[in-house]
Amino acid sequence: MTAADLIALDDQWSTHNYHPLPVVIAEAEGAWVTDVAGKRYLDFLAGYSALNFGHRHPALVAAAVDQLGKVTLTSRAFHHDQLGLFCRELAELTGTEMVLPMNSGAEAVESAIKVARKWAYQVKGVPDGAAEIIVAGSNFHGRTTTIISFSTDSVARNDFGPFTPGFQVVKYGDAQALEAAISPRTAAVLVEPVQGEAGVLVPPAGYLREVRRLCDDNNVLLIADEIQSGLARTGTLFASEHEGIRADLYTLGKALGGGILPVSAVVGRRDVLGVLKPGEHGSTFGGNPLACAVGRAVITLLSTGEFQERSRSLGAHLHRRLGELVGRGVAEVRGRGLWAGVEIAPGRHARRISETLMDRGVLCKETHDTTLRVAPPLVISQADLDHGIDTIADVLAD
Repeated sequence: MTAADLIALDDQWSTHNYHPLPVVIAEAEGAWVTDVAGKRYLDFLAGYSALNFGHRHPALVAAAVDQLGKVTLTSRAFHHDQLGLFCRELAELTGTEMVLPMNSGAEAVESAIKVARKWAYQVKGVPDGAAEIIVAGSNFHGRTTTIISFSTDSVARNDFGPFTPGFQVVKYGDAQALEAAISPRTAAVLVEPVQGEAGVLVPPAGYLREVRRLCDDNNVLLIADEIQSGLARTGTLFASEHEGIRADLYTLGKALGGGILPVSAVVGRRDVLGVLKPGEHGSTFGGNPLACAVGRAVITLLSTGEFQERSRSLGAHLHRRLGELVGRGVAEVRGRGLWAGVEIAPGRHARRISETLMDRGVLCKETHDTTLRVAPPLVISQADLDHGIDTIADVLAD
């Protein structure tokens, strides 16, 4: 099969909201990838934060190889020596009491929804079948049928109904709209501390604190979807830490697998996650030995705080330099840490800009054809970061 055949196949089967960039990657390391023709590219997207620690981080590769020499999958009838350690270490890292391992981010969100509903019925006393969960407009939590049922993105939603009931959508960043939507049937509020797919949208200052207060005042769970924003991407372990708040449940994924394999989890309070009893929820592959071994290596990397600090310091440099482009092809720059949404000035198309960047050796993906999402691996050097920013500036100047 030729590279052209692979590109055509990739385009045919892509399920992303927008077509992928036509690059067939053959090798990768650190912040750089190489295609089948030998051309090198600077990865300025890092798999939507799945590759926070870069491609083929040696500690993560070593953990995977070591575990592959032992056991990679066990029947659900047996425990294994990695699961308990993974759960304990992830709980310690996140300051939570219980861990539910899953595989993908969407599975983590689905699991959190199930937990919140059962908690509402068994603990809060909501009548059976009446629980509601409030979500934010322009959200992105995954592509399963239940999750797209509360999406406001027509590309993700159209032609996939009938949809799952039990959700209310309010405007992101609008605490008054949230307050008006809360009722005795409300089980939880599900929110991204920073909306990634929507264009790296940061809510107004104080919004998350007000969400936390409203949840506390109304006996409602707060579920923070930190799948993209968490695990050092914004300069803190959780993006919600920028507002100094704690959620009752967190959904984690992407970077938790270190770019080696899919790993996700729901972490949170014991009295909430603990409503699940044996046999009521599970996963064939969730918490498998290989996933746990890699996840533990990720936890070790995060426990030093080094990557949080890199994201803060390099992120300040990133936002300062991108901010200099406002008025020069850029309308606005949003984000936190090593995560930025570059809003392109009217009249320009972000898709075309991302394709031109690809031609010049920088991989950076658009969203909704108005915004470039910049999320380089946290291991990136300042010199490489500047190279990527300079390339963006040059393309916008053309």
